[in-house]
Amino acid sequence: MEKKHKKIVYPSFEQYLAQQMKNKAFRKAYKEESHRLEIAYRILQLRKQQRLSQKELAQKLNTTQSVIARMEAGQQNFTTDTLQKIASIFNRELKIDFVK
Repeated sequence: MEKKHKKIVYPSFEQYLAQQMKNKAFRKAYKEESHRLEIAYRILQLRKQQRLSQKELAQKLNTTQSVIARMEAGQQNFTTDTLQKIASIFNRELKIDFVK
């Protein structure tokens, strides 16, 4: 006799995320991480627009290429001093705001 296996239905990512966002700690961590990734992506965009290598940007920041790689991967915490230096290198203004 053949056993019938129940088909397991997994929620979509959106459904999973909506469920997880009900948890206050998760919601806080998700927001913090999304901001870090947004900054990381913007640094990557600016570097590529200026046609700089990670090594060249690292030299301008007096750091190493591996630090730039971590920044662009969202694996680095950013200080306002570092962000200001990056803004200056790319002839940009750093704008930080507190929103509700």
